Amino acid sequence: MTIRTILVDDEKLAIQGMQLRLEPYEDVEVIETCQNGREAIRAIKTLKPDLVFLDIQMPGFDGFSVVQGVMEIDPPLFVFVTAFQEHAIRAFEANAVNYLMKPVDEDKLADTIERVRQRLAEKKSSDEADRLRGVLSEVAPEAAQDMDDGDAETAGRYEKLINVKDRGQIFRVEVDTIEHIEAAGDYMCIYTGDNSLILRETMKDLERRLDPRTFQRVHRSTIVNLDQVRQVKPHTNGECFLVLDSGAEVKVSRSYRDVVARFVH
Repeated sequence: MTIRTILVDDEKLAIQGMQLRLEPYEDVEVIETCQNGREAIRAIKTLKPDLVFLDIQMPGFDGFSVVQGVMEIDPPLFVFVTAFQEHAIRAFEANAVNYLMKPVDEDKLADTIERVRQRLAEKKSSDEADRLRGVLSEVAPEAAQDMDDGDAETAGRYEKLINVKDRGQIFRVEVDTIEHIEAAGDYMCIYTGDNSLILRETMKDLERRLDPRTFQRVHRSTIVNLDQVRQVKPHTNGECFLVLDSGAEVKVSRSYRDVVARFVH
C-alpha cells in the first residue's frame, strides 16, 4: 500500500530535509509540498492524501487551523512537526498520530511511519467491512447480522487508550476502566471508578472511537461501559437504572431501553 503524503512547512529547507528522511520508506510517496496553511487546506481537499506532515507555526493559518479546515471531509492522518515543545498537548487533542520535534529524530520517524501503517491498515479493514456489511444488508440481511455479531477482528480499530487534557495535564485513560460518560455541551465528563476527567469532544465523535459492543448510549447524553454493569434496577414509566461496579447509578431512558437489553443480561 502506498502512503500518499503531503509535506507542509513554511521553510523550504525543512521540507527538503523531510523529503530526504522519507526516501528510505518505499511505501511513502510525497505527492505535494505546501508552504502555508491555505495551500495545505486546498491540497488536502483536492488530493485527499493518506498522511500529512504538518508544521505548526506558519504565517496566516497555523497547523491547527489546517486540521480544523479539513474536518468536513474524511481527514488524513496528521503528524505535527515543530520546534516548540509547548504545542504537544494541543497536538494530542487534535488526535495526531505523533508529534515530532525538529530536527526530526530518525528512530522517532521510523516509529511514526509504523504507527501510520497500522492506522491505515485498520481504517482500510474497517472501510471494507462497512462496504461488505452494506451490500449484505441489501441482498442477505441475515448474513449482515451474523457479520455484526461475529466480527471480533473489528475491535482492533477502536481506541484502547484515550488522551485527556484536564487541569493542564495529559491523562492517558485506559478505555476498559471507563464506567460511563456524560455530555455537557461540547465537553464530555469521563468517569472511572475513582476519578473524573473533562474531555473537549462531542459525544458523536467520541462514540466513533469506542467499541459499540462495550459502550452503548443509554440516554441522549450518557454512554455506559456495559462490562461495568452489575445490576439493572427497574424504575417507573418503563425506565430503569444501571448499577455500575463503583456503585454509581445511571438512568436508562425508555428510548434506549431495548438497545441495552440486548447486551445486559
